[in-house]
Amino acid sequence: MAAPKLTRLELQIMEALWDLGASSVREIQEAFPEKGRPAYTTVQTMVYRLEAKKAVRRVKKIGNAHIFDALISRGAAQRRLIDELLSLFGGRSQPIVARLIESGKLTLDDVQEAEKTLRRLARKDKSS
Repeated sequence: MAAPKLTRLELQIMEALWDLGASSVREIQEAFPEKGRPAYTTVQTMVYRLEAKKAVRRVKKIGNAHIFDALISRGAAQRRLIDELLSLFGGRSQPIVARLIESGKLTLDDVQEAEKTLRRLARKDKSS
């Protein structure tokens, strides 16, 4: 199943769940930095929306609190975001790579790791 499209706040909530594991709405809300922390009811609404999108599920209830867990992985959400970003550039990665280089956010180690991955994928394609 493809990862659903997530808003910035939904991604922040998912980050909290990926870091904390199964959590209540209160625990998710408290994972946000105190400055700029969204209201409990805002987080609750967003968690319910994530549940409707099948990104999280209720795993149990403790007292009045429902405990939620992530149904999609961090990697799946990241792949979705990267695919969306690439689509904005017509599928071309070169403008993105150029910007990463210009900003200093793409290191030589990153490039070497990418080369290893490309070589591994090329070998895999040849053997198929």
